[in-house]
Amino acid sequence: MKRPKLKKASKRMTCHKRYKIQKKVREHHRKLRKEAKKRGRKKPRKDPGVPNSAPFKEALLREAELRKQRLEELKQQQKLDRQKEQDKKRKLGTNPGVELSNEELVKEEFGQSKAKKAKSSKQNPKKLYCQELKKVIEASDVVLEVLDARDPLGCRCPQVEAAIVEGGQKKLVLVLNKSDLVPKDNLENWLIYLKKELPTVVFKASTKLKDKGKRIKVGKKAAPFKSEVCVGKEGLWKLLRGFQETYGKAIHVGVIGFPNVGKSSIINSLKQERICHVGVSMGLTRCMQVIPLDKQITIIDSPSFIVSPLNSAPALALRSPASIEVVKPVEAASAILSHADSRQVVLKFTVPDFKNSLEFFTSFAQRRGLHQKGGSPNVEAAAKLLWSEWTGATLGYYCHPPTPWTPSPHFNENIVINMKWGFNLEELEKNNARSIQAIKGPRLASSILFQSSGLTNGIIEEKDISEELPKQKERKQEEEEDFEDVDTDQESVDEEGDEKSSDMSPAEEACEALPECQADEQSAQSFVLDKITEEEDDAYDFSTDYV
Repeated sequence: MKRPKLKKASKRMTCHKRYKIQKKVREHHRKLRKEAKKRGRKKPRKDPGVPNSAPFKEALLREAELRKQRLEELKQQQKLDRQKEQDKKRKLGTNPGVELSNEELVKEEFGQSKAKKAKSSKQNPKKLYCQELKKVIEASDVVLEVLDARDPLGCRCPQVEAAIVEGGQKKLVLVLNKSDLVPKDNLENWLIYLKKELPTVVFKASTKLKDKGKRIKVGKKAAPFKSEVCVGKEGLWKLLRGFQETYGKAIHVGVIGFPNVGKSSIINSLKQERICHVGVSMGLTRCMQVIPLDKQITIIDSPSFIVSPLNSAPALALRSPASIEVVKPVEAASAILSHADSRQVVLKFTVPDFKNSLEFFTSFAQRRGLHQKGGSPNVEAAAKLLWSEWTGATLGYYCHPPTPWTPSPHFNENIVINMKWGFNLEELEKNNARSIQAIKGPRLASSILFQSSGLTNGIIEEKDISEELPKQKERKQEEEEDFEDVDTDQESVDEEGDEKSSDMSPAEEACEALPECQADEQSAQSFVLDKITEEEDDAYDFSTDYV
């Protein structure tokens, strides 16, 4: 009886055997190449087409074209039918209890036709964002305003909040996302400050999620990654379910906020799938997206708010997705840096003390190895890197809440009571306390103190956007005119310089060739004398060689 093998047989072999196999393979490939060369490569025959001598040539060609068009149309129709069937199967898979009639109603309410999309592509994208945002606010019963826990006041938009209040019986809930990037004491202070006005949920979205339709096998003892853990999900679920029960029918929940606060990542965390597109770059969500969470709760993703150009420079740099393209990167990053504590910035980025932003960017570029062709530090690349880190989800910084609490101008006591009605606030406080304990926030010493610029103004009306565009064009025209004036001035200076140089003697030209810092009379004389002596030496050498 054979002894059972405990381990698999080793695949190792001697070098002699391995080289022998390789040699045999090479010989085999050589043999195949030789045979292919003998046979010769047959070129595919070209379609000769209809000869000119053939009768009814034009009619035949027309028929052939029509046949091709019909085939293409058939293929497109089949493709569309397949896509529709796949969509139906997906929706049935997510909600097996929901009937098709309900799905069709949701499509009629929130879906967009292809004709509308074709028209929208021609319009200004900012106007489209306004239209989509209005649709989300109108369609939703509860609106979740997502705030970055590092600067919650800067993520609030008074214009949008006022529009929600004017909309009627709509509830507004604040969600403090990215709460793991803030010290716990600071998070608790902000929670006390914000819950005086509106119901506030502490949340930390999971960044690593599996794609829809893909299944990943995980072992029994395998622990989840730190970034995969979602905190505050249960509290938000209970809050929405409790309100739905008091409301008495199915509710639609809209998710709104400024770019890069984590709107889509919150929806993905609630759904536990990567349904919404998520990324580091700002403004990825461009149209509303309807996602059914269960039979009674439907969530709607929305594009980001449009930042008003009247805001301060740091607010524009942090909240506007096009700030790094419109504004120069050095200006945007220096505006952010001016509101941060310089001592903590030095400790965080391990950079020497700096007097101004340019000095910081040079040392930061040297630290990170960002150099240009000549070896000089790339200041623009360093500014872009700082801007991307500050707006991303890795850098830990925090703001202090305003000490004298002042209510927002668009809220009064009746509105605040109305907003809190229907929510179980006691249970919400308990869930928030649990989530704060579960979050492992950074230490106060390792995070940077940032001075918030207050509420960020946004644009809702399309009229305000149309007024902005001519102003931008005027600015561009003015800049172009300035550049033209500079060019004309430079040309006149060059012409004057040419006239002067024609009147100069060779000795004076030699003096002009000296650097500006050494343009003294003595240095000029010495330079001319050196030139003369060099010419004499050359002449002497030439005469001796000739002799």
